[in-house]
Amino acid sequence: MIQMISGGVCAAKGFKAAGIHCGVRKNRTKKDLALIVSDVPASAAAVYTTNLVKGAPLTVTRRHIADGMAQAVLCNSGNANTCNADGIEIAELMSALASKALSIRAEDVIVASTGVIGQPLDIAPIATGIDYLVASLSENGSGDACEAIMTTDTKKKEIALEFSLGCKTCHLGGIAKGSGMIHPNMATMLVFLTTDVAISPTMLQKALQGDIQKTFNMLSVDGDTSTNDMVSILANGQAGNTEITAEGADFDVFMQALNTVNIFLCRGIAGDGEGATKLLECAVTGAKNEAAAKAVAKSVICSSLVKAAMFGEDANWGRILCAIGYSGVEVDVDKVGVSFRSRAGNVKLCRNGVGVPFSEELASQVLRESEIEILVSLGDGDACATAWGCDLSYEYVKINGDYRT
Repeated sequence: MIQMISGGVCAAKGFKAAGIHCGVRKNRTKKDLALIVSDVPASAAAVYTTNLVKGAPLTVTRRHIADGMAQAVLCNSGNANTCNADGIEIAELMSALASKALSIRAEDVIVASTGVIGQPLDIAPIATGIDYLVASLSENGSGDACEAIMTTDTKKKEIALEFSLGCKTCHLGGIAKGSGMIHPNMATMLVFLTTDVAISPTMLQKALQGDIQKTFNMLSVDGDTSTNDMVSILANGQAGNTEITAEGADFDVFMQALNTVNIFLCRGIAGDGEGATKLLECAVTGAKNEAAAKAVAKSVICSSLVKAAMFGEDANWGRILCAIGYSGVEVDVDKVGVSFRSRAGNVKLCRNGVGVPFSEELASQVLRESEIEILVSLGDGDACATAWGCDLSYEYVKINGDYRT
């Protein structure tokens, strides 16, 4: 049984976290440096953005966890440390600062940055703040760390779960940031996960790599894939379960917990998209195979016209069919059905590829809610998939029109 608990990235045994303002960001009311630490070295895994332009911290982190181990995560907000001549050097210096302050190997530090691209990152405020950051580490520090990694986010995104493996109680938690530059194949975001499960680095990487195909790679806010995306996970084994070294019942339970955490964070990121007023979830059923279902769901959720219609609370279902039609999937349009659903009700709009009479008043009520499901039935098979996104509002342009200033 999996149940939600409090604690975020500190819910798992042996983890502490902290978040402070060190001066990377000019606004002193906003935290800008986060640290997550395990009491002992942990199995480590990560996945990264597919953008060919990558932030220097990703290059350094990939090198650091090549041995499958890490013990800490250090992340700054306010500056992405991307496209800088000294980017690698700065990322390594961040790792060295954490190493010295924590008395761990620099190679055991996952380093991350988020913020403006193409501006040099001054190491001085981080160097000045690192001792205070370490002194602030707490088993209640997840919320501060979560706040410190936020950029244009308006809400914290954190979660923790408790579950059992054999007779051992285990925990898995996570924090995330992401609001703009979010698009499938590792959207623009940072996600840090921690667990006290004992699992080998190989199986941890397999679990993470497999789950993001159904979660973070099905998430889009604005169609832009960032340079600094990363999802990382540390597993320190403090729960005392028999180490997971192969697929089986324990691995399946772990995958279920991981999927639950990641879906929660996906929904949080989508609902907090820049300028967003609505969380959109597109559930596709009746596809020939999973790949087809995913492609259709992504196409619908990424459509600017669909997103604008959801913002305007306009039940323009033709835009859904349009997005299905250019998804690249061979679909029998004569079998397609479309409905909208929210807490206000369910309204069927299209059956067998053609419109059906519906109440515009009910449709307006359904689309007035903050969470809307777009239900697409293809009638071609048994496969299904879900994608998450948000509406497109005037505020998105305002936010990104002067983001750098």
